[in-house]
Formats: sequence, structure tokens, C-alpha cells
Amino acid sequence: MSDSPILTAEELASIRRPYRAARLLPRRVYHDAAIHDWERERFLRRDWVIVGREAEAPEPGTFFTTELDGEPLLVVRARDGRLRAFYNVCQHRGTAVVEEPCGKAVRFQCPYHAWIYDLEGNLVRAKHTEELEDFSLEDYGLNSVRLETWQGFVFLNLDPGAAPLADQLGDLVERFERFDFAALRPARRITYDVAANWKFVAENYSECYHCPGLHPQLNKLTPYDVGAEYEPNGAWQGGWMELVPGAETMALDGGMGSRRGRPAMAGMTALDERRIDYYIVWPMTFLSIHPDYLLVHYLTPDGPSRTRIVCEFLFPETTMALPDFDPSDAIAFWDLTNSQDWHVCELQQRGTASRSWVSGRYSSLEESVHAFDQMVADRYAGDGVVSPRTTLQRQDATATNGSGATNGHAATRMTARAKAAAGSREEQT
Repeated sequence: MSDSPILTAEELASIRRPYRAARLLPRRVYHDAAIHDWERERFLRRDWVIVGREAEAPEPGTFFTTELDGEPLLVVRARDGRLRAFYNVCQHRGTAVVEEPCGKAVRFQCPYHAWIYDLEGNLVRAKHTEELEDFSLEDYGLNSVRLETWQGFVFLNLDPGAAPLADQLGDLVERFERFDFAALRPARRITYDVAANWKFVAENYSECYHCPGLHPQLNKLTPYDVGAEYEPNGAWQGGWMELVPGAETMALDGGMGSRRGRPAMAGMTALDERRIDYYIVWPMTFLSIHPDYLLVHYLTPDGPSRTRIVCEFLFPETTMALPDFDPSDAIAFWDLTNSQDWHVCELQQRGTASRSWVSGRYSSLEESVHAFDQMVADRYAGDGVVSPRTTLQRQDATATNGSGATNGHAATRMTARAKAAAGSREEQT
């Protein structure tokens, strides 16, 4: 596949302008199978992608299987305690070595001809190969895949020459240092099949311009025009929305957003407890940080017009051990909100298929949508340029994490109401 840009120079320029002059991504990036294949090759096969949690393989011998862009993969905790990843493909006749989605093993035996691999992926036994010429067990181990972890998430990269994960995450690592998300455990997982392109889902997640009409329950707890965006240095984008007085989290609890006695997660500051943080971790994971739980959306494209979305609710183990622990209020809130979002994304997929639609313009409340589209356009261009963001910065953001260092909330882009409240009109490009 050619490394030349998938969009024209004019299309790329229109997206990479400052957002008040920019246009949305062109129609074909949501519908064209060739662009979808281009994204698979460049995004899913060259970037670090989250495929699971460290806790899914907690001790030596435990494993889980997964896929990345259709490639069958195996993640296992080896005897030395390290996580390793391999293509789940026997080096004899190409059979999937492991059938189970998860489990514990002392070794892996191919179900076809019983070739045996140890937990480090080495081929240790292959019957009736003793008389073969130029054959060595050392040459036929499972093919490895690069694996790194961060905050309990397992990232894989199918490109052996890719830069380290830290290069992709950038300053997101520092922003999350006060948290211990590796200690969280799942309370519920819901899978959705959405008839929309994954970028529509990400753009929808990036803004709350749509919230008053579409999400009255959400808008009651975090008004759509109170909040700000962070200035990223890495392959991510994020921002926060402020909880109204009296609300403690996002939950369907009589409309009041009560935590039902659930304590705040470790590392949460007093400022964190008044906000909901939303992050897109490139390319296809959303992290929504609530005072008492972490909501994760994992996106998997299924062609240009469908996306499989796994929504996972993670809580501290100590919270889950409480005798009255009941996360149903949070789960119900986000199941409702997700369903509302997926519906309009599907309508958008249908509408933009019309030849009558051309890439539109951003509203003054969609800087964050433009920020996501810039990440996409920069990768489409492949020229190494990171498009500058138009930012509106707070003048009074001095909250710290208690050590004198900023806690990640200092540099923000403000919405219209927040700017007016602060009396700030400083604009930087």
C-alpha cells in the first residue's frame, strides 16, 4: 500500500486550519472502503492499541486471547511474571493454538498436531520432526508481538519498528501519575454494534453541543457549556465538564447524581471530585474519569460503516467489596446515554452518504471535534507535522495536586460560558 496521503492537499489544508476557518473531514472518509483499509494499515497496525487489562492475566500461566485488525493474538503472563504477546498461530500448519478466550495453562498445545509451546512462546516439542533437514525447535517458536502496559491497560503494536508507547502517550503519562487505575476491576461490560463509522463515534464523544436536546439527564448533572479542553502533547485529547452543586457523579439516581456512598478513587483531588474528565486515547479508546469509577469505551471498526463498542465499568476493588455495592445507577446512566449517542451516529452515517452533503463547518462549541479531526488529518498527511491547536486558556487555573505541581487542569480551552465567567478573551494559536 502506498505511503502517499489518502486525501488531497486541498482537503488536508481545509481541516488543518484554525478551527474558526476549518472544515470537517470530507464525506468519503466515513464511507470509502479504500480509506478504511488505509486506516487499518496505518492506525491499527502501526500505532499502540489497547486490547485489554493486565488484570485479565494476573499470575504466571494466565492468559487471554484477543484480535487486532483481524489478527488472532495471545497475551500470557510468563513464568517470570512478565506479560508477553504472540500471534495465536501454530508455526506448523497455521492452526490457532489457543481456543479459549481466557484461562490458565502450564504450556500451550496446538489442537491439530500437538506441537507444544511454553509460556515464553518457545517451541519445546514437535513430534516426528527429528529427521527433517535444516529444522530446529528454536526457529519455530510463536511469533511475538510488541506489548507495553500503562495504568493497567495492555497495549499491543503490530509494527516491530514502532517507537515506544511513551512516545505516543506523551504527557498523558504525567497527567495520570496520581491515579492507580491498574488496581481497578470490572463491574460490568456491555457490547454495542453501531452502524456508524468509528470517527463519527469519536467526534460525538468529543463535544457536548448536542447534549441539551439529546442527553437531558447528562445535561442536568454537567451543563453542556461549562467545562474546558486540555492542551495535549501526545496522541490524545481531553477535557472536563463540571458537576452541578449537589451532584457527586454521573448516575441515574433520582436525577441527583449521588455516589450511593461509593468513595472517591485513589488519587482523586478535591478538584477532580467536582468534574468528569473525558479523554480519547489514540486511536480508539475513550476514558471517562468519574470521581468513583472509570468508564472505558473500546472501539473496533468493522468496515467503514460499522463499529463494535465495548463499554466497561471499572471500580476500585475496595469499593466492590463493600456490602452495599451496587453500580446499577452508573450502568443505567451510561447505557441510556450510549444508546442516545449511537442512534444519532447511525443517523449521521445514513445522512452523510448523500451526495448532497459536503464537509460542513464547526460551531463555536466544537473545538474538541476539530482537535480530533486534526489528529486524523495529521496522520492522513503523514508529513510529521502536528497541527497547532487554537486554545483559549484560563487565567485562574492554579489548582495543584498538593505537591505544588499542576495536576493536569491548568492549561485548558474554555467554553463560551466558562470564558465569560472568567472574563478571559485571550486567544492563542
